[in-house]
Amino acid sequence: MARKFLYIIAGLIVLVLAGAFAYRFFGNDLIRMTLVPGEEFRAQPDVARNAYDDKAMWLARPDLPGNPALWTPEGYSTRATPGGAAVFFIHPTSYVSRDHWNAPIDDAETNDRAALFLRGQASAFNEAGEIWAPRYRQATFGAFLTSAADAERALNLAYGDVEAAFDSFLHQIGPRRPIILAGHSQGALHLTHLLRDRIATDPKLQRRVVAAYVVGWPISRTTDLPRLGLPDCATADQAHCILSWQTFAEPADPSLIVDTYDKTTGFDGQPRRGTPMICTNPLTGTPGATAPATANLGTLYPAADLATAAITAGKVPARCDERGFLLIGEGPAVGPYVLPGNNYHVYDYSLFWANVRADANRRLAAFKP
Repeated sequence: MARKFLYIIAGLIVLVLAGAFAYRFFGNDLIRMTLVPGEEFRAQPDVARNAYDDKAMWLARPDLPGNPALWTPEGYSTRATPGGAAVFFIHPTSYVSRDHWNAPIDDAETNDRAALFLRGQASAFNEAGEIWAPRYRQATFGAFLTSAADAERALNLAYGDVEAAFDSFLHQIGPRRPIILAGHSQGALHLTHLLRDRIATDPKLQRRVVAAYVVGWPISRTTDLPRLGLPDCATADQAHCILSWQTFAEPADPSLIVDTYDKTTGFDGQPRRGTPMICTNPLTGTPGATAPATANLGTLYPAADLATAAITAGKVPARCDERGFLLIGEGPAVGPYVLPGNNYHVYDYSLFWANVRADANRRLAAFKP
């Protein structure tokens, strides 16, 4: 499992258990029934504030042997000189069991999946700087498919771990290093809370943030963005800003996301219903943009044995629609883990891997503390 490159998350479970035929007739209700935990949430102690001083609590950090975030496709290499940014990357959901609301932090299979994500996602930042990615008691995939109070408790527990890891990260990198914040899916959700709770409340820390990549999670322009401490990126060479996108092939059916999003309350206390989401086009680095496939510097395509991946340019276009979803046309054959509704969530980074890499380097070059 740990050798396989292609990130395997809930998309695989959904497709195996529900199947395309079942989804056609039963849709999102079947997915919820299959993946939402049946037990009550189990309260757990908060992680010790110094727990993340131990490198065993990290999936990636500069001094960790076998760091999965150092992977690169042929033709690319990690940063050649010391310095650059310190990258805090929060991995997406890799725990898909309905046995518990939160993953055990030492669950081997879950951590193996998380390491796969770092290879395919966090690796886009390994030329801009050194990557730190914590283990955490993530909420299970099913927590995102229900409004049950237990789901909120599970997410709060996970966020507590992430915040403790962030404190340790800040302590270990020192007070002056520029910072790139990045995450995907559940990791991006926790990143929005870090932005609200820590970045927006600390002007000195704000000035250290090169950019925040909140990928695979919706941010409301109206109810969320004003409380995050940074604007969305308006230009391709802007620093101190936020990027965000959610990828769908066409015809797109984002109802699973929209149905949940429209029932929630934004960071300003107002309903998110009907509000536009931030959509940064990763091919241009600008909001609301349209770009042809020729602007794509490189998409990751896995090998047949899933042991590695090659990168190919000029295959995937992208455009932001009116609501704030990133649409890519017919969709490439990058793997079998496309979620219902033509949702390319699993591939939010890999579809635009080389552009994300170039974007981070460009914003770091423009950074001024």
